[in-house]
Amino acid sequence: MAPLVVFLSRPCMSEYSLYGALELGLIFALVALGVLISFRILRFPDLTVDGSFPLGGACAAVLISNGTDPFLATIVATGAGAIAGMITGWLNVKLKIMDLLASILMMIALYSINLRIMGKPNVPLISEPTVFSILQPDGLEDYKFKVIVMLVVVVVAKLLLDWFFSTEKGLAMRATGSNPRMARSQGVATGAMTLLGMGISNALVALGGALYAQSNGNADISMGIGTIVIGLAAVIVGESILPSRRLIYATLAVIIGAILYRFFIALALNADFIGLGAQDLNLVTALLVTFALVIPLIKRRLRPKKSRTDYVECTKPSSYIQPWHADRDTGIARHVSVDSQRAVCNCHWV
Repeated sequence: MAPLVVFLSRPCMSEYSLYGALELGLIFALVALGVLISFRILRFPDLTVDGSFPLGGACAAVLISNGTDPFLATIVATGAGAIAGMITGWLNVKLKIMDLLASILMMIALYSINLRIMGKPNVPLISEPTVFSILQPDGLEDYKFKVIVMLVVVVVAKLLLDWFFSTEKGLAMRATGSNPRMARSQGVATGAMTLLGMGISNALVALGGALYAQSNGNADISMGIGTIVIGLAAVIVGESILPSRRLIYATLAVIIGAILYRFFIALALNADFIGLGAQDLNLVTALLVTFALVIPLIKRRLRPKKSRTDYVECTKPSSYIQPWHADRDTGIARHVSVDSQRAVCNCHWV
């Protein structure tokens, strides 16, 4: 009994690991917001993310190491990501290249572009000022302060996105992703909306890359590998936990999903009783995403099946209504009884 008590009383994660997971979760929340725009709003499978994330880190690291103000370097890095995303959209809209292939081409090109920008595979920032070190107050540990800064950045980004997608342009962008033909018939320039949405998406991703490089102390050419997987995992986990059709809740869900994703990854890798190491990161990611995808199916199977009665207005005389009909969407038979006095069909679902 005593060994069990000792085992349960041992913390699975240290305080430093907990704050580190929260910081990474907030950084990748920016990536998840960008992936939400491309995959969910525009319905654009964008793999440019794997290139625009290190692009933001490369631009910020090179500019900071050459004496540029870290805040200005972060803004430039964000703009570079926006340009990369708009080029991907341009390849699809103007050159009629399939969306997935256009993003793959841009991702491949960005690998060489990032190497050109950095001039070497790694740019250190250990001794350089960053947005975190400049704002760092006395008496507060840096790993705690970074979480506060990232929380402010993510909240501001979420609020700005919620506001933008409630404006006329934002609604036009949402219509472009939902039904492009209908949007064009209403006078919406769907091509321009696609370019704008892709620019915003990859700008958020590049901003996350710039802040990640400054937080991590270096920019590396391989820092973008698997970024799209992390973004999609955050979106899937968030939507499974907080499913909603309203955008204000969708943006909140992906932020929560990114934080939980990084927390579960850190928990799995730091818990000694599980026995996982850093080499098992991709395995944990695959298992976590699989579990998130299965959650809706489990909910549907656990939900009790009940017969229900719907009341709908009769559009035909009672003589034309047959006593049994099959629903055209589900094929389930239903019994229809007609009240000719109230002109209402009482539909009993079987």
